[in-house]
Amino acid sequence: MTAALLALNRRTFASLRYRNYRLFFAGQVVSVTGTWMQRVAQAWLVLQLTHSAVAVGILALAQFLPFSTFGLVAGVLVDRFDPRRLVIATQATVMALAALLAGLAFTGSAEAWHVYVIGFLSGTVMVLDAPARQALTYRMVGPHELANAVALNSSLFNGARIFGPGIGGLVIAAFGAGVCFALNAVSFLAVLAGLLAMRVQDLHPVTFQERPTLLRGVIEGFAYVRRSRRALIVLLLVAVVSMFAVNNNVLLPVLAKRTLDSGPGTFGLLSAFFGAGALIGGLATAAIGRAHLKPLLLGAAGFGASQLLLAPERSLWVALVLLLIGGVCFMLWSSNANSLLQLEAPDHLRGRIVGLYFYGFAGTGSVGGLLAGWLASVGGTELAYAVGGAVSLAAAVAAAVAFGAAERFTERWSRPFTAETRP
Repeated sequence: MTAALLALNRRTFASLRYRNYRLFFAGQVVSVTGTWMQRVAQAWLVLQLTHSAVAVGILALAQFLPFSTFGLVAGVLVDRFDPRRLVIATQATVMALAALLAGLAFTGSAEAWHVYVIGFLSGTVMVLDAPARQALTYRMVGPHELANAVALNSSLFNGARIFGPGIGGLVIAAFGAGVCFALNAVSFLAVLAGLLAMRVQDLHPVTFQERPTLLRGVIEGFAYVRRSRRALIVLLLVAVVSMFAVNNNVLLPVLAKRTLDSGPGTFGLLSAFFGAGALIGGLATAAIGRAHLKPLLLGAAGFGASQLLLAPERSLWVALVLLLIGGVCFMLWSSNANSLLQLEAPDHLRGRIVGLYFYGFAGTGSVGGLLAGWLASVGGTELAYAVGGAVSLAAAVAAAVAFGAAERFTERWSRPFTAETRP
């Protein structure tokens, strides 16, 4: 038993044996916490300036809108440039925007539209940053540990989701929102130091082709997806589940205040339990170390089932358990989808395919958030979670059927996807 646990532990953190990834991961530990602090502080500052919940919704729209607007071309740009240099540029830009926001807050000159504009600009930069970081992750660890590294990245993000907002709330109460923005700006120094300290010669080699124009690059990306049945099904599954079911940023406050008749403490608890589940799911995926179709489909179905069960629930403790389970399932399908798409994509198209993944995952956020808000206004969180859960279950079943007849499907979903299985 002890030997098995030690082996599991080694598999869980296998990517950290690469020096470049260790530097990147260490920088992210600092920076992602600062990012969550800033998210809380931005929403609080807007609420403080406007006293309007609608204004906070506008902020969320400003942050997600760039993914919907520019997401399709972001992957083309990633394929045109070195991902390490691109991540250095995006991280430095977001650091400068955080510092600008801190300056506005410290001088008392901040207005709501300032926060909206900076949120939109930061979101625009992150449209490039997200696929660039994924492409860089592939270069740091190679194809064999990619699934492990993607899961560890997600675990880190969701671990910070548990602690970052709480720390941000304490800092706001003690010193104000400006300090959160300043701390976030400083936190990017850790990421930049790690990126600059990397040994370029240790990065996994990839095959580069002629840099495409934006239009031709987008067409080539869609052409590949049309030819690759598995990639098309996975992307459609990600887009549908994300649009209808990944809306906790909209629904959890309503669940806490109206459905459970509680306050901000309950909201924080609900968010923390979902984040804890996602952390567990991410570590479990990292321990598996390979992208599989089976956990992707079971995760999507389990995520939908947890929302269906949550829909009529009025007990806080049952809701917490269901959110914990939902977080685990959320990470199983999202991490495996990300890794599967990257591993099967050719080197010269990887940035575009990851860009399409984030377009489906985050680009649907603006529409999905509005839909979830409308459903909650019509029938409460009961209706919103019921619709999201039912659609996710149906999408998972449809994806399973689409992968072929029962015999072929059974063979495929039990086999890990690696670079060697790429068509």
